[in-house]
Amino acid sequence: MQSEKIKVMLVDDSAVVRQTLTEILNSDPAIEVTHACADPFIAAQKIREQVPDVMVLDIEMPRMDGITFLKKIMSQHPIPVIICSSLVEEGSRASLKALEYGALEIIQKPSVGAKKFLQESRVMLTDSVKAAAHARVRKIAAQPKAVNSKLSADAVLPAVTIKPTTVTTDKVIVIGASTGGTEAIKEVLSRMPANVPGIVVVQHMPAGFTASFAQRLDETCAITVKEAVDGDEVMRGRALIAPGGKHTLVKRVADKYYVEVKDGPLVSRHRPSVDVLFRSAALYAGKNAVAAILTGMGDDGAAGMKEMHDTGAFTIAQDADTCVVHGMPAMAVKQGGVDIELPLQDIAEALVNRPASGKHRQAVVGG
Repeated sequence: MQSEKIKVMLVDDSAVVRQTLTEILNSDPAIEVTHACADPFIAAQKIREQVPDVMVLDIEMPRMDGITFLKKIMSQHPIPVIICSSLVEEGSRASLKALEYGALEIIQKPSVGAKKFLQESRVMLTDSVKAAAHARVRKIAAQPKAVNSKLSADAVLPAVTIKPTTVTTDKVIVIGASTGGTEAIKEVLSRMPANVPGIVVVQHMPAGFTASFAQRLDETCAITVKEAVDGDEVMRGRALIAPGGKHTLVKRVADKYYVEVKDGPLVSRHRPSVDVLFRSAALYAGKNAVAAILTGMGDDGAAGMKEMHDTGAFTIAQDADTCVVHGMPAMAVKQGGVDIELPLQDIAEALVNRPASGKHRQAVVGG
C-alpha cells in the first residue's frame, strides 16, 4: 500500500543527483521519494508540511551547508539521515562530525561521475534507506528486491579447517560494526584501559574516512588508535581501524599478531568486511580471540563470529535496546555464534576481562 512506503526526502543542490536518486529509490516498491530539495531552506519548509521517514542529505550546498542543517534537525525533530557527499579527503572530518550529530551512514559520492556511481550502488542505497527507516534516532543537545548472490569470506581467505590454537597469555580483540557504529566504537574504545590487549576494528566506511575516524578516536581514548597499515603489529594499548576500501585480517607470526591489509572483492557486500576479519581471527587466534559485533544493518560478521565461536573464542553481541540497527548482532545470535548479549556500556569491560577460552560459555543468549 502507498501509505506503507518509506517516505524519503532528498536534499542536494545537484539536479542530476536528485533525479538519479529519485529514479533509483522509487524503483524499489518499499520506497517513495516525496520531496527532492535543492537546499536546506526548501527542505525545512517541506518538513513543516510532511516529516519524511528518512532524509538523504548532501554536505556542500548553497545558503546552508548540510552539517549545519543536520545539527538543527537532530536538535529539534530528529529524523534518520544518510549523508551522501563528495567531500572525502578535504571534508572527511566534517563528515565524521555529521556522524557525531546523528547521521546514520556516510555514502561517498564522487565529484565526477556521480550519476554512474549512484546507479551502480542501487542495492547499497536502497538497503541503507530501509535500515535507516527502522533505526533509533535521538535528539542531540542544543522485503528487499532480489539481488545477485553475495560473496563470503571464502573469496579472501580459506575456511576454518585447521585446529584452533592453544590458549596462551596473549589475547587479541576484534570488533565489527556498521550503521551507528562510529559512536558505538567510540563508546567501547573510550572505556578501554591503557594496557588493553591489541584491538582490530572493522567499521563499514568508505576510503578516505577511516584515517580521520581513527585520529578523532585517538584524541579521546586512553589507548592509541590509528588506521591500520599492512604489517602493523597488534599490540597492547593500541586499536587498529581497518582502512576503507581494503580488507583487514589478523595474522600470527611466532608469538606476535600482525594485520594484513589487502585488496579483494566485496564480502557480504562490504570491503572491509567483518566476516573477513572474524574468520582470520578464528584461523590465527582461535581461543585467544575475543570478539564483539556491534550495531549495523545486514549480516556481515555473523558467519565469521560463528567460526570464532566454534574455535573457542569468546563472542559478544550488542543488545537490541542499545543498537541503532540490530541487524548484524541479531543475525550473529541467530546463527549461534554469540556467547552473550550485552548493552553497549558493558561491552568494553567484558572484552577485557572475559577469558578468551570458550569454556566459560554464558547461557544468557536468547534468555
